[in-house]
Amino acid sequence: MCRHIACVGPAEPLGRVLVEPPHSLYRQSWEPRRQRYGTVNADGFGVGWYAEGDPLPARYRRAGPIWADLSFADLARVVRSGALLAAVRDATLAGADAEAAAAPFAAGTWLFSHNGAVPGWPDRLASLARSLPAADLLSMEARNDSAFVWALVLARLRAGDTEGQALADTVLEVAAAAPGSRLNLLLTNGESITATAWGDTLWYLTEPGGRTVVASEPYDDDPRWREVPDRTLLAASRSEVLLTPLKDPTTDAAPVPPKETRT
Repeated sequence: MCRHIACVGPAEPLGRVLVEPPHSLYRQSWEPRRQRYGTVNADGFGVGWYAEGDPLPARYRRAGPIWADLSFADLARVVRSGALLAAVRDATLAGADAEAAAAPFAAGTWLFSHNGAVPGWPDRLASLARSLPAADLLSMEARNDSAFVWALVLARLRAGDTEGQALADTVLEVAAAAPGSRLNLLLTNGESITATAWGDTLWYLTEPGGRTVVASEPYDDDPRWREVPDRTLLAASRSEVLLTPLKDPTTDAAPVPPKETRT
């Protein structure tokens, strides 16, 4: 379910990343090339971006398919940003949250998206819900698994965890409580990108001039795209990508010493 993308680099129109490439996120809403679960992402979409001089992102979200929004093409053509996060949604379960259920979710300087699903939601994560302050649960934007995973991540960020630690610990905690979960998480603060590959595809591209893209799948056939191995944490700046393996808590294999790969 779902496709998402984040980008940091020189300012450019949103459409340069989201619409113009031959296999852009826009096209992936009806014709993804590498999506393993679901076929059409028509249950909402959203884009968040950062305006120059303002650390707090703006968002544009809708409940319907991106191709049906007649205003999006104009917005993508004229709005420029050096950082964005966008997603198209294939809902796991039907719900009444409309555009509130569409990523990106936001708090402070952060934008967040979840590509995947938590089997047995919400029952399997009831114990994790008890670990969150009531105010965090009541302030969830939507009543779905993605919004809850974001609440878990956000609680860790507010407690002082680094972005990588917050994503990694949340993925391991949810995977232990609900085995079989698909937890490709994507987070940006407008300066860097942090992501996990856990059960679905994730790719990244670094370009000359200080531009990095992290996405569910490549938006073109540039040979510089690199696939992120499953069970991996990615941390990216405008010039560097760091990959760190994650240990699956549901396996009985002996722990493997962590290895880091820089590109």
